[in-house]
Amino acid sequence: MQLEDNIPHHVNPRRIHINDPKITNDKFDFSGNEIRTSKYTMFTFLPKNLFIQFHRVAYLYFLAIAALNQLPPLAVFGRTVSLFPLLFVLTVTAVKDGYEDWRRHRSDRNENNREAQVLQLDKFSPKRWKDIQAGEVVRISSEETIPCDMVLLGTSDPSGIAYIQTMNLDGETNLKTRYARHETNKMVQDVVAIAGVITCEQPNRNIYEFTANMELNGRRFPLSQSNIVLRGCQLKNTAWAIGVVVYAGQDTKAMLNSAMSPSKRSRLETYMNRETFWLSIFLLIMCLVVALGMGLWLKHNESKLDTLPYYRKIDFNKGGGGEKYKFYGIPMEIFFSFLSSIIVFQIMIPISLYITMELVRLGQSYFMIGDQHMYDSCSNSRFQCRSLNINEDLGQIRYVFSDKTGTLTENKMEFRKASIWGKNYDNTPSMIASSEETDVGGVDPMMAGRKWKLKSETTCDPELLKLLYKDLHGDERIAAHDFFLTLAACNTVVPILTPSSSNGSDDAFDDTRVSIDYQGESPDEQALVAAASAYGYTLFERTSGHIVIDANGEKLRLDVLGLHEFDSVRKRMSVVIRFPDNTVKVLVKGADTSMFSILKNDNFSDDSIRCATQRHLLMYSSEGLRTLVVATRELTGDELVKWQSMYEDASTSLTDRSSKLRQTAALIECNLVLIGATAIEDKLQEGVPEAIESLRQAGVKVWVLTGDKQETAISIGLSCRLLTTDMHQIIINGNSEDECRKLLCDAKVKYCLKSASCSDQISSCKRNIEPDNLEIHSQSKSSNVEELCGGQEDEPKPGPLALIIDGNSLVYILEKDLESELFDLATACRVVLCCRVAPLQKAGIVDLIKCRTDDMTLAIGDGANDVSMIQMADVGVGICGQEGRQAVMASDFAMGQFQFLKRLLLVHGHWNYQRIGYLVLYNFYRNAVFVLMLFWYILYTAFSTTSALTDWSSVFYSVIYTSVPTVVVGILDKDLSHNTLLKYPKLYAAGHRQESYNMALFWITMSDTLWQSLVLFYVPFFTYRDSSIDIWSMGSLWTIAVVILVNLHLAMDIQRWVYVTHIAIWGSIIVTYGCLVVLDSIPIFPNYGTIYHLVGSPAYWLAIMLIMVIGLLPRFIFKVSRQIFWPSDIQIAREAEILRKRRRFFWSKAAPVSS
Repeated sequence: MQLEDNIPHHVNPRRIHINDPKITNDKFDFSGNEIRTSKYTMFTFLPKNLFIQFHRVAYLYFLAIAALNQLPPLAVFGRTVSLFPLLFVLTVTAVKDGYEDWRRHRSDRNENNREAQVLQLDKFSPKRWKDIQAGEVVRISSEETIPCDMVLLGTSDPSGIAYIQTMNLDGETNLKTRYARHETNKMVQDVVAIAGVITCEQPNRNIYEFTANMELNGRRFPLSQSNIVLRGCQLKNTAWAIGVVVYAGQDTKAMLNSAMSPSKRSRLETYMNRETFWLSIFLLIMCLVVALGMGLWLKHNESKLDTLPYYRKIDFNKGGGGEKYKFYGIPMEIFFSFLSSIIVFQIMIPISLYITMELVRLGQSYFMIGDQHMYDSCSNSRFQCRSLNINEDLGQIRYVFSDKTGTLTENKMEFRKASIWGKNYDNTPSMIASSEETDVGGVDPMMAGRKWKLKSETTCDPELLKLLYKDLHGDERIAAHDFFLTLAACNTVVPILTPSSSNGSDDAFDDTRVSIDYQGESPDEQALVAAASAYGYTLFERTSGHIVIDANGEKLRLDVLGLHEFDSVRKRMSVVIRFPDNTVKVLVKGADTSMFSILKNDNFSDDSIRCATQRHLLMYSSEGLRTLVVATRELTGDELVKWQSMYEDASTSLTDRSSKLRQTAALIECNLVLIGATAIEDKLQEGVPEAIESLRQAGVKVWVLTGDKQETAISIGLSCRLLTTDMHQIIINGNSEDECRKLLCDAKVKYCLKSASCSDQISSCKRNIEPDNLEIHSQSKSSNVEELCGGQEDEPKPGPLALIIDGNSLVYILEKDLESELFDLATACRVVLCCRVAPLQKAGIVDLIKCRTDDMTLAIGDGANDVSMIQMADVGVGICGQEGRQAVMASDFAMGQFQFLKRLLLVHGHWNYQRIGYLVLYNFYRNAVFVLMLFWYILYTAFSTTSALTDWSSVFYSVIYTSVPTVVVGILDKDLSHNTLLKYPKLYAAGHRQESYNMALFWITMSDTLWQSLVLFYVPFFTYRDSSIDIWSMGSLWTIAVVILVNLHLAMDIQRWVYVTHIAIWGSIIVTYGCLVVLDSIPIFPNYGTIYHLVGSPAYWLAIMLIMVIGLLPRFIFKVSRQIFWPSDIQIAREAEILRKRRRFFWSKAAPVSS
């Protein structure tokens, strides 16, 4: 049997001539090894950075305002002054971006100028990384970093093994094994020049696959992911390795994977655009009022225009015939007045808000990163803020989608139980202890002579040990032998041996025992190999062609003829082994769903073993253990020849290699003899049950999306308090679209979750669905459909619901028109548990909620299979766990343990949302009150858009006078302590109710703004009505009054005063006075000396005092009334917190007196 589409038919393969870079690169323009991660160059920085910044529409708005102000008829402010706010924001952002890019340039320069040993003129000599080309042969020494993607040709190990650490690539610290082909490794060992051609796939991002062939001396053999070492990895425990460059520079897999995760936008920021729209409407209305007022005034005074200043047609003060004023006629004057008004009122849309929010988020992130309560000492990892745009979204999360393995559990596997030949063996310490009390059985002498010392010891079952060590014959003994031989051989684990020192131990065997540590990409495999070693089957040597196992003191050298690695389609792994007696066996392990269908079932004995094993698997799963099924069979000569032919053809194919290998595996993965099953425990992380319970009390729904078996997931759900005994478990396991539809409808009918789309199908559901298809478990009795839906108002409602659904059902639901049915049922349940789901199905579940609700979603996971889910959710959190750092690199936030999610949401999420919500409203108020004050003034100056304030005072108002207190309060203010927020999780629901930022608050704020602006204008207006005060003096008074007013307004709302807050609030007022003194001391300014005359007048201070009292009095009354008559949960908790502090204070005072 031949497979189609072999290498000659591959589309546009890459051909690499070994040690001949000239021929390799002549025909094809392959990328050099120089890398560039920076965005800009010296010439592109300014235009490119400005282009990126002006993607913000607000910046375009202020650019248009500044451009209008440059036109002579519209020059309200000084032309230079009008550019200052925009230039300031652009400059600050450009400096930040430029500094970050300079650091990238420096890093690139250091990386490109590193040196490596490259074969040149038949000897290895140093060459800079950036000059290395595809086709060159490179030598890497131990502990050195690999400069480009290379196919291994040879290593210092005679078997061609190289150990590499991929931490820089995927974050995993365990060592991986890579192999040089035996043919090339022998030539390297014999110092023979290698001349061949490697044909490989085009550069791609997949770091876990590599498809290529090598043609050497007229022979062609396959290359795979195990033969390539990637840029950024380090060579470990290997003296040297030699390889040929296949991908360099930007073509390397590391560089192709260096793209950042997609940027996300805060939900509150999108709401802010809605309020910005209303402010724009207010701005246009004010401009229209001024423009129409100007037109009416001009029309009313049309006959006097020749004699009115600024409107008479000739200025006779110039002498002679006079100089004509530029009067454009009433229509054009109205138009210019409208544009001038936009320039005067421009800060109604606060440009400073954007940079203020960035600074506040940066400060918030600093304190989140420094929170010692979210530091994980086990992994030595701090909390990470990888995205600064969505801090406040943490305070509004409604749904948490969590992975199970490594997220809720530790992903540190321990071998607990085994089913061998239909008999259960228990490895739990409690069972071992009880067994040892009754029968020691001479196990210790059996184990005493062992030469291997495991890094992590595994508890052994004495009964199973006796079976393995005593001279027993029969099927059970053979099955036990094959069982542990399969565990030791069917894997990709690498043993690392180190001599064990006695260190003063009394153990006589310590001097001779060898310490062995297993390194592997899967914690499950490491646990199984360690368990096999504990029972006497120790894997202690692995090469590309053979493995060596110490089987109860007997050294077995087994030739590895082929390996079919685990994949998500087959869900199993197999290895073809030739034993010393020339018999060939295939050893297989895999998930029970994929294994039982390929077992031999010829006699009653096989059937009884299968039934017993299935019972044991069900028992293991109900205890939350991870299970695998083990089976073997012996291959005949014909089967071996046929398999080898297909295997060689498939493994050398450049197209569809994985599917062809699956076809090849199917040839031998059939008619297997069932040996048994394994059960591994993956313990819950510390604090997981408490964290889930707190999140549930906070009104957050936790959904678990896992690839584990249904029974395992349910057991873990119960142990972590996700599922409770009073919940009704609705289990949906459908095998077709129609069956899934019926199951969903029946569940909705049973629990009165009515749906229009199901109403026509209820009767057919009852007739067609088998009773066993829909399982509803509960500790309490539930009524039938008629009793629940019969209209009796006084009948009890069913308890909380839990939906449990498998990935097979999701295939039909998410890809068909059943999404709405699933959504209706899932959102009515308190808990949703999805089992056996694929990575894209995880993302599909998240998208189901995102598309159909406005609720905020958070996804948390630790592995590469969680990346799509993390990127789909509004907020993505990565766990720094055992499965690498793919999830962390794709996330918005990262932390060491799931339990930190409780503090992240309930404490920091609440604080961030409360702070940012208030920050946005305060910025709207602060700018609007200033603009409205100018608006009232313009109404009294013939709608002329003149200003009583100096140009610099108008600019400094948002940038200097009032900016610092806003930032400080946005970073440091706290309405409640972290202890209170953690003690009462229900306080988190304030974010769900949008208590800190909503339309009602916006309109209340704008009403208060209107009142304060009227007070600001009219109190000085009436105070100085009959005086001869000039316009600039009034402007100076308004400037200081509005700064004091907005700062006192802010002070009234501060919940937590610290010394920095005092400095910011009161220092802002002092700085304003200082700036006014400086500006009024410059002789060329029209406001020269005004402040000195004002401060000596009692009316000045009286006006400021009246403005503060009258302006803030309504707000004060409103706040007091609301707190007394309509207190919020936050207010009640705050008052209780204050009372507790006072009580402790008085007790501490009373203690010395009583003593």
